[in-house]
Amino acid sequence: MPYGSPAVSVALFPALLESSPEGIVIVNQDGKIVLVNSEAEKLLGYTRSELVNQPSELLVPERFRDRHRKFRTDWIRDPKSRVIKVGLDLYGLRRDGTEFQAKISFSQVKTADGLLIYTVIREAQAKFEALRASEVRFRRLFETAKDAILLLDASTGHVRDVNRFLIEMLGYTPEEFVGKKLWESDPFKNNKALQTIFEDLQQKPYIRYEDLPLQTKNGNSINTELVGSVYRVNRERIIQCVIRDITERKRAETALRQSEEMYRAIFEQDVAGDYISTADGKFLTCNSSFARMFGFISIEEAKEAGLRSMYPTPKAYELFLRCLKDQKKLAGYEDELHRRDGTTLHVVARVIGVFDLSNELVEIHAYLIDESERRKTEQQIRQAQKMDAMGRLAGGVAHDFNNLLGVIIGQSEILSIQPGCTGPIRIGLAEIGHAADRGAALTRQLLAFTRQQVLEPMVLDLNGIVTETDKMLSRLIGENIQLIMNLHANLGRVRADANQIVQVILNLAVNSRDAMPAGGILTIETCNLDVDCAPNQSSPPKRSGNYVALKVTDTGIGMDKETLSHIFEPFFSTKGIGVGTGLGLATVHGIVAQSDGQISVQSEPGRGTTFEILLPRVKDEITQPIIPAVHVTRGSETILLVEDSNDLRGVVRQFLEIDGYKVLGAADATEAIRVAKLHAGPIHLVLTDVVLPGVSGRVLAEQLMSVRPEADVLFMSGYTDDTVLYHQVSQAALNFIQKPFTRSNLVNKVRSVLDGTQTRNVIPSKLLSV
Repeated sequence: MPYGSPAVSVALFPALLESSPEGIVIVNQDGKIVLVNSEAEKLLGYTRSELVNQPSELLVPERFRDRHRKFRTDWIRDPKSRVIKVGLDLYGLRRDGTEFQAKISFSQVKTADGLLIYTVIREAQAKFEALRASEVRFRRLFETAKDAILLLDASTGHVRDVNRFLIEMLGYTPEEFVGKKLWESDPFKNNKALQTIFEDLQQKPYIRYEDLPLQTKNGNSINTELVGSVYRVNRERIIQCVIRDITERKRAETALRQSEEMYRAIFEQDVAGDYISTADGKFLTCNSSFARMFGFISIEEAKEAGLRSMYPTPKAYELFLRCLKDQKKLAGYEDELHRRDGTTLHVVARVIGVFDLSNELVEIHAYLIDESERRKTEQQIRQAQKMDAMGRLAGGVAHDFNNLLGVIIGQSEILSIQPGCTGPIRIGLAEIGHAADRGAALTRQLLAFTRQQVLEPMVLDLNGIVTETDKMLSRLIGENIQLIMNLHANLGRVRADANQIVQVILNLAVNSRDAMPAGGILTIETCNLDVDCAPNQSSPPKRSGNYVALKVTDTGIGMDKETLSHIFEPFFSTKGIGVGTGLGLATVHGIVAQSDGQISVQSEPGRGTTFEILLPRVKDEITQPIIPAVHVTRGSETILLVEDSNDLRGVVRQFLEIDGYKVLGAADATEAIRVAKLHAGPIHLVLTDVVLPGVSGRVLAEQLMSVRPEADVLFMSGYTDDTVLYHQVSQAALNFIQKPFTRSNLVNKVRSVLDGTQTRNVIPSKLLSV
């Protein structure tokens, strides 16, 4: 009944209450229960006797009791001060301690015994069950979550609740958390980061802390991340902290980072040129070796250039892509690319294509090995093998050919001194001799480029050799070519064969003349040059040392790179068929190499050519030439002649016998030893060919020393591949005469050896034709 109605008797209440289908509780001004109906007993679980005279707060959950008490006191003190609340959603508390959501209506009843509060309680069963189900679901999620969860009072930081995963993760009991401030509980004690997080959440609804180190109860350290958020529950602010153990993730991240760093280091330090590009050739990354390999200043410059720019033509790049798309992977793939400066680079590559789900090429991963030097070395080895094979062939031909020439020269000379040899016959014999001389010159050229010619080196003034060729060069090159000589005044000395150096100068001059058909300038220079090779030099390598340089430069048509790569090959010529032998520059190269020198060439089409020859500089004094008298000196000594060619042996025998010598002949070493043992008288000289069937002339000479120790030895040969013998000849440690020879050359050499005055002929005999 509303306040202000006439007072009713309390005696009427029981009948009224019992007729109500809803629970009714009557409370007096002191807040004590005075009446309840049967429905209220059923709803609350109490008997009527248990409730009467009990405070009404008994039926209210503890958390709402203070608020309920204050509300009732204020209302009774001033019942007109507020509108009576009808149908409020509140919570009730049963005898068994369970809560239920109820709809409660309050009315004031004035009785003779005073003001009473008439309360009607209806259980909001559906809403309560839904709430209870929600709480069950929340609790289940809370307890089964695979992250640690704490619920805090947002005002104080006290822990309200923790889930099971937090307990398992840290090893503490719930009692060691609940009721304590978070940063005062054992696992979080003195953790300033947590205090900072709590303070930040007073201003922010959400915060994430990605690196929160914690320690478990057994002392293990773990890495965690924390996500904090603020929300309201029953008008209270709650902080929910979700803590995730990221120790394994951190380890995996560290391992991944270390792995990436390791592979990045391998990638950067790899001597191979590594790159990753898109299918259209845009570089995603490359290493320093790749940039250096292609001549780029930096990786960035290489990436800007792109892969396509390194292929000689677009067609070549498309061919590469087609092969990669067809095979997916390319192992040992040989390719020809271009450096930044346009020079060719030969590479062997391992390439892996990366394809998408539609089998389209999206990336190219490759590493390249620069094979340019290996190919160059292989080419040099092949060239050396070819030269060696040609040398062996040339040596064999030269040996037999020199013997034939020796017979021709010898017989023509013998015939020319016979009585009655006059007029046309003498002229014909002279022409035969000249032809044989030209054949001998050609043989010497063959031996020169194969480095099997026996040189007679001496200490020379290179300026003097160049000066001596001046007049000859002027006639050789013609009037339309100007000859300029720039000779260094204080030029060092070299050790070389004078005849062969002249041959080198003449050959280079003829080569320059042919390169200037319309005339030009030929410059010959000499200078001292000290070479100190840097290990990373990019120019053609030179051996370190002190040299005398000879440069021959022309203003001719020049040569391209392809021609330059072949110029020192024997029989290679840019001239027409029948013009030249193709041995000129090959002969130069052989002579220089055999003289322990170096030769290089620089040339471009239309810009002339420069040949530079470096000969080791020596400190010895210049060898003074001793010119022996050119006349026949007769003798009567006995000479053992060892020569496998019957014809040549006959000619040499006649040469010697004409001048009074007694000659014992032998065709090989076995016969020579037999003759030496059987001969009763002395043998004063052994004249032996170096190249003999079976045992060489040098070995034969050593064997004869035990049989005829008194005999001198004179070697003869057109060439030799005997390294020991060659070294001894070059050091003047033994006597030697070059085939083919004339009668006068032979008998003078024999006489000088027998007399112990053997000297070396240092005057160029006959300048060789080029």
